[in-house]
Amino acid sequence: MPLYEHVLIARQDLSGAQAEGLIEHFGAVLADNGGKLVDSEYWGLKTMAYKINKNRKGHYAFMRTDAPATAVQEMERLMRLHEDVMRVLTIKVDEHKEGPSVQMQKREERDRGPRRH
Repeated sequence: MPLYEHVLIARQDLSGAQAEGLIEHFGAVLADNGGKLVDSEYWGLKTMAYKINKNRKGHYAFMRTDAPATAVQEMERLMRLHEDVMRVLTIKVDEHKEGPSVQMQKREERDRGPRRH
């Protein structure tokens, strides 16, 4: 099955537990449609570059999935209809990278190129 990575931004007035509950909810939607949630990360409440629906901050969540296209389309449709989800980004990838995402790595662990002077 194809591999996907999803990032969603939820409203700032939710609690952290409610935002993490959204990950479980949409993972269950995938499972009901023949896919599976491989990995998920809750990135926390972050300030956005610009306001979305009068919100300056949002709860960011990241999901790695292995699902058929129809399951991903259904999950995206439900995300866009959900009142707590402000934005969704889905990317099809060739493979999932092991370990935490770049967002969750410590600054020293990130793979950086040579410094320019």
